[in-house]
Amino acid sequence: MSLVVIDNAAIATVDPNGTEHARGHIVIRDGFIEQVAAGSAQRPTEDHDHIDASGRLVTPGLVNTHHHLYQWATRGYARDAELFEWLTTLYPVWGRLTEEVTRAAGAAGMAKLALTGCTTIADHHYVFPTEGGDQIGALVGEAKRLGVRLHAVRGSMDRGRSQGGLPPDNLVEGTEEALLGTEKAIADFHDPDPLGLIRIAVGPCSPFSVSRELMEQAAVLARRHGVRLHTHLAETIDEEEQCLAENGCTPAQYAEQLGWLGDDVWLAHTIHLSDEAIKRFGQTGTGCAHCPTSNGRIAAGMAPVRQLLDAGAPVGLGVDGAASSESGGLGEELKAALLVARFRGGATALAIREALWMGTMGGARCLGRDHEIGSIEPGKVADLAVWRMDDLDHAGIADPVAALVLGSAPKVDRLLVGGRSVVADGELRTADVDTITSDLARAAEVLR
Repeated sequence: MSLVVIDNAAIATVDPNGTEHARGHIVIRDGFIEQVAAGSAQRPTEDHDHIDASGRLVTPGLVNTHHHLYQWATRGYARDAELFEWLTTLYPVWGRLTEEVTRAAGAAGMAKLALTGCTTIADHHYVFPTEGGDQIGALVGEAKRLGVRLHAVRGSMDRGRSQGGLPPDNLVEGTEEALLGTEKAIADFHDPDPLGLIRIAVGPCSPFSVSRELMEQAAVLARRHGVRLHTHLAETIDEEEQCLAENGCTPAQYAEQLGWLGDDVWLAHTIHLSDEAIKRFGQTGTGCAHCPTSNGRIAAGMAPVRQLLDAGAPVGLGVDGAASSESGGLGEELKAALLVARFRGGATALAIREALWMGTMGGARCLGRDHEIGSIEPGKVADLAVWRMDDLDHAGIADPVAALVLGSAPKVDRLLVGGRSVVADGELRTADVDTITSDLARAAEVLR
């Protein structure tokens, strides 16, 4: 039995009532939140880990709804390119991925995310070179080693250049091969236990690299196994033009034809949506992974976040691959989302607490886990970020949530995943950062 008490903290619970405590405490027992309340904790008589969080803000751990961890080994490429040029530049490089490179890149990406407040990572991995080894197994192993929660989205591509797609033919799988690989990942790794670290989702890459058959059969497979569906959609104008030319409809209409709208689906980017598409996302409960920094990096556009939220669609935040978001931290995406929304819709387009909601409960809804994570409530899993607010960057800002969202991305003093400290005193405790860094540098050189 384990018992942790976080004391003397400012707390933003992100519960349905928006409960906050200027000074409060949280009691964690066996990985679950037992109590959250105002004032100092009554110290238990039994053995426990007491965390004095004076000068700190506690929020739910951030939830990253879209990433490509392998891309940590290919940062800095195609620096001034839009999506299609960026992809065609990088696909040949990704064709040299090995299991060892993916393991090193994955560890680096997960470490950065943990150090920036992220407890849950949805990683969309769709590149499986012929000599690439066990790509999903490499990522799962690193998530377990570092102690972070991973939704491994087993991606796939079966439409290479010879069939009108973007990726080289040596990077795509056969349709049946992709489905069998996806089913194997579910059988090998999916763990529905609330405290379990690994879940699998089904994720054909995108309409312009995947056949209609694979998209349709992947949806059937996912629903047969009770797991979630994820893909890229409506990211660029080029994608929309291609979809109109090939299918006579927009990407959102195509997704609905394929059975890809629903409350078990979340889609990456969703930038170029009609009013009708936004309405349908809300009606069907289809989730959206908003990746503001990456969208700016490759000039994809600005997602209609305000409209999606107003329609009732779940909206979470994503870093996206580090090759299109070289920093790779999730905490900074809170501010990026706020700024992008206000660039698009004015000062009232997104409030600071809505940005925090997107980074926590919004993400949990996208992943179908809002009953387990995303808020600080009794009975939920103790995935928590403890942010330092008494430093030069944040001291003097009376509202700690404003300091978190509007200020520089704060230092994470403590990160708990299921009550276990993955970060403590601002340092990763589950792996050596220097070793991770040197391994990443070698992996990048292998690909270069």
